[in-house]
Amino acid sequence: MKEDKVVHIIKKRIDEADNGTLFFSNSFPEFDDEYVGHILSNLVADNILHRLCRGVYLKAEETRFGLVYPPVDHIAKAIAERDNAQILPTGATALNVLGLSTQVPMNSVFLTSGSARAIKLGERTIRFKRAVPKNFAIKGTKRSLIVQALKAIGENNVTEDEYNRICALIKKYPEHETLADDLRLMPNWIRKIFVKTLNYQSNEYSLAKS
Repeated sequence: MKEDKVVHIIKKRIDEADNGTLFFSNSFPEFDDEYVGHILSNLVADNILHRLCRGVYLKAEETRFGLVYPPVDHIAKAIAERDNAQILPTGATALNVLGLSTQVPMNSVFLTSGSARAIKLGERTIRFKRAVPKNFAIKGTKRSLIVQALKAIGENNVTEDEYNRICALIKKYPEHETLADDLRLMPNWIRKIFVKTLNYQSNEYSLAKS
């Protein structure tokens, strides 16, 4: 297949993609990754794509205010999938993802099992912080987020409104299939909130202990 034919195919797929789509060298598996990376770099020079960091390219609308970026968690998930890594929003990022805070953090932090890195998005930054495997041990998808949010707030700083909203999330996403194992992995004060909210009883955790 001629080189210009490959370039044409890649440009056509990018042209058909929505704004906010991320591209990597392995986004076109029928072609050599190194070759695709070279083409994507050239498309940055042609102002068709924008490079977020090494190996990460974005198709984005550009306005007089700058690039229109997709949601931070969309970018983070796409990079994690590319790297076959686990990620978990932490701190203020977890609060925002859960809707417990309307303030979008300027520095969005994700724990990762992959490589540590930082990506600039205009005035904002996505930071991937390398974490040990135990940080990803909780299997409930929403539950792991809730635990990170509670850690960010702190045991003695949870307001009544935050408590009620967190309890509502726990009830909405009970994730019963992993609850027993996940409870063992939580700090005691967070475990008590889950046990009480879900009226969970077992030989190990009972309302009497909460």
